[in-house]
Amino acid sequence: MLYEQISSNKHKTWFLISLFSVVIVLLGWAFGNWMGDVYSGISLALIISVTMSLVGYFKGDAVALTTSGAQRIEKQDNPELYRIVENLAIAAGLPTPKIYIMTDVAINAFATGRDPNHASIAVTSGALQALDKQELEGVLSHELSHIGNYDIRVMTIVVVLVGVILLLSDMMTRSMFFGRGRRSNDNNDNGGIFLIIGIVLAILSPIFAQLIKLAVSRQREYLADASGCLLTRYPEGLVRALEKISAQDQPMAKANHATAHMFLANPFDPHVTKKFEQLFSTHPPIEERIRRLKEAGL
Repeated sequence: MLYEQISSNKHKTWFLISLFSVVIVLLGWAFGNWMGDVYSGISLALIISVTMSLVGYFKGDAVALTTSGAQRIEKQDNPELYRIVENLAIAAGLPTPKIYIMTDVAINAFATGRDPNHASIAVTSGALQALDKQELEGVLSHELSHIGNYDIRVMTIVVVLVGVILLLSDMMTRSMFFGRGRRSNDNNDNGGIFLIIGIVLAILSPIFAQLIKLAVSRQREYLADASGCLLTRYPEGLVRALEKISAQDQPMAKANHATAHMFLANPFDPHVTKKFEQLFSTHPPIEERIRRLKEAGL
């Protein structure tokens, strides 16, 4: 069951990410048509995408740690936490990541970095106080699974691509409403058609991009839950931790929309129950995650 879930979630995630590429190319195509040079429009979209992806790839982890107020610790600062992370990393065949603590009463954690050799795990002080050892191992194995599954890289790329789409759609909107494309000087009837297509893409693509981002984030959470249980061979630890998060339902003091998808639970609203809110949440419902864990076979 767990291995099937991991395989299914990986395929779904890469399929959703490929949709980003389609949206970016379509935006570049529409912008290029409006300006009278399709290839230049697509090239501009790809150049912006690659440039922003490289910046996010190398600097995304530093931004996430800084905005969350995480402070790095060494082994002597918290030997028990360091030992748990170290042992789980050895079991997973991963280098021990850098360890950070966020001073916050909410129970939460996240992992970041471009690959296992440049990874970090941050956990809240509230999690250290509220969780027992098995529950903490469940949380940390979830985050280590994000590292081992390269979710930290995937989600960084997704966030950057969302930013690219927002930037391109804004450029298109401004150009079409406040500028004059080359087609406006032509008597080509297709100019009006491309204008309509461009406006529709510029308006809908940011919404579509956000929905893809949320869908990718939710799939990676299911995958990390499953992978984490394979690591500890004890799903009950993570189940109990999720139950405590649901019962506490405490938003984080330094929650940030740009990094919300990276956390174990939604830092704004850990226990999302309303159907409409679930559609726009970065995380799947905790009840559904618990149900899947309880039904999964090891």
